[in-house]
Amino acid sequence: MGCTVAGTGKALPELVVTNDDLSQVVETNDEWITERTGIRNRHVALEETSTDLAADAGRAALADADMAPEDVDLLICMTITPDAVVPSQACLVKARLGLERAVAFDLNAACAGCVYGIDVAADMMEASALADLPEAAGLRLARGNRIRRALVIGVDRLSRITDWTDRSTCVLFGDGAGAVVLEWNAEVPGILSSFLENTDDPTLALACDQLRDLSTFPFGTIGQEKAGAIMSASVEEVAEELSRPHHPFISMQGQKIFKWASRAMADAVRAACERADVPLEDVALIVPHQANERIIRFAAKKLGLPMDRFQVSIQNVGNTSASSVLMALADAYRTERIQPGDKVALVGFGGGLTLGAILFQA
Repeated sequence: MGCTVAGTGKALPELVVTNDDLSQVVETNDEWITERTGIRNRHVALEETSTDLAADAGRAALADADMAPEDVDLLICMTITPDAVVPSQACLVKARLGLERAVAFDLNAACAGCVYGIDVAADMMEASALADLPEAAGLRLARGNRIRRALVIGVDRLSRITDWTDRSTCVLFGDGAGAVVLEWNAEVPGILSSFLENTDDPTLALACDQLRDLSTFPFGTIGQEKAGAIMSASVEEVAEELSRPHHPFISMQGQKIFKWASRAMADAVRAACERADVPLEDVALIVPHQANERIIRFAAKKLGLPMDRFQVSIQNVGNTSASSVLMALADAYRTERIQPGDKVALVGFGGGLTLGAILFQA
């Protein structure tokens, strides 16, 4: 029995920004960007919100799965650029799509979010299915929400946190959303294995500061004896606090991330195959995070596999973070690169450092 992929979808903003367009902003050119990243275009959201993009991708995935909103039991939304802190991005999308029965929450695992989200949804579905089995009565399994169908959506508008004057990062990122509908089917294998790993990043090789927080600022300079006092900061004090260094944009130590990612991606795919006792040669397609085409090529070399075994969709979308793997998965299904019975590996890596792989049978 297993958690199967029932449908996929994606959504992109209307505006396309080419490498030539970026050359008007920073010192770069199409040849320099393409040679180093494989990216020629990316989409940037001017009017579209994260909710807009996520909802459009979700609708596409539901249509592909031939399901109605009321069929969905669970919605997980992976993002680092939500429209709001509260309500969560998932709650906003749930309301937009009319998923009346769905439990909804966000998950942040940066660019590996797609893999983490699918793994969490699959585990929740499996636990629900096991608790419903007659023989489970004597196992004292906790009974929770009955989850048979899940909508997993990755969405990011990295343009919101990109420094467009930094050519080392601004050429990489784009906006978009990807979605997958998962369905529990006791008659098919579905997801065969997963592998998740977090590596500490003490030097913050890939990071973005949180939004500036002044919520407790008025209490920052008063003594413990006045801890219970209510005190208003002066305009001058707030101005001084706002003048402190703050970095709201993505920063990245490119070489360090490149070296780690190309090795980590290969390790994750191998680990997922080993856990499922599936030879690497039996994997029909690997759908990786679309961070940089050179990283994918290095990982392919480490795995000893040809590039035609990888789904590469980065050329016209760039790195779209949490939506990346799901958008590439949608591309693979649309172009019929995935056939029934194929074994497919999804692999993502990102800030944290986060790493994960999923192996499933289509």
